Amino acid sequence: MKPKETAEHYILSSSPHTHANASVSRIMLDVIIALLPTTAAGIWFFGMRAVFVIATCVSAALVTEALCRMAMKRESTVGDLSAVLTGLLLALNLPSSIPLHLAAIGSVFAIAVAKQVFGGLGMNPFNPALAGRAFMLISFTGPMTTWYKPCADAVTTPTPLAAMKPLFHASSVSSPTPHAAEALGQIPSVWNMLIGNMPGCIGEVSAIALATGGAYLLWRKVITWHIPAAFIATAFVYSLIAGGAPAYAQILTGGIMIGAIFMATDYVTSPITATGKLIFGFGCGLLCMLIRQFGSYPEGCSFAILIMNALAPLINRWTQPKPFGAK
Repeated sequence: MKPKETAEHYILSSSPHTHANASVSRIMLDVIIALLPTTAAGIWFFGMRAVFVIATCVSAALVTEALCRMAMKRESTVGDLSAVLTGLLLALNLPSSIPLHLAAIGSVFAIAVAKQVFGGLGMNPFNPALAGRAFMLISFTGPMTTWYKPCADAVTTPTPLAAMKPLFHASSVSSPTPHAAEALGQIPSVWNMLIGNMPGCIGEVSAIALATGGAYLLWRKVITWHIPAAFIATAFVYSLIAGGAPAYAQILTGGIMIGAIFMATDYVTSPITATGKLIFGFGCGLLCMLIRQFGSYPEGCSFAILIMNALAPLINRWTQPKPFGAK
């Protein structure tokens, strides 16, 4: 018997028509879980200083989020875990030697200025954690470029990227300079780069921990391979062409791993199409290496991603497929 037709059979709604069993808080929790290995590695190598920096950044982010939502008379979004993730990502992109009041200022800027001023999650044009780090690097250059040796008490040392900076120039001359030979001697062993036994930001030192978190995000389908693969491959090929430091050292030191896996893949500030993601990753890798080679900073990952964040809407427009039948 044919069922009786009702008006409900003819309701037409806009897409999406298929919903995944996901939510903002679930996605944020997955990213936080993926960051646990690198957080643990940072605490292992940098000790309680790393714990204090992480606790300060996360706490300041949560308080700022709550106060901003109250001031704007909008629904609280503290429970969606986005503020926790922003604070954690910012902390992992800071040196363990950073004064705690500066870490708190960075979190306040990331949440209040880079996120809530634009209306909150989903409307920010730039990655809040990276915006906070860039603000701190420009405003507090000294503390942001003071590094401690892992497992050492207040022993400052240059990062491998800073030590490798002269190698870009050395690759363009016929014979190695004394500075280049010294720089080569300061490059950590591959094993130390993989486990994280080298100076750097709290969450960028352990390539194994970062790759483990990236594998988890891929398995959970929180991210796709396009941006990380394009980012890392571009930086690697550029390093081979430019010469100087070994290409693997450029990838395993500094912020490329954490940037490619956790920062550049931010849903809000990256393209949505597969082609757009490849272009975005390529741009991030190219700009990062250009800043490393020709810029005044030894690291260029944060600024590269922020510049590409600004281009993401244009990339979406260029790569958006045309609807069926459209001219």
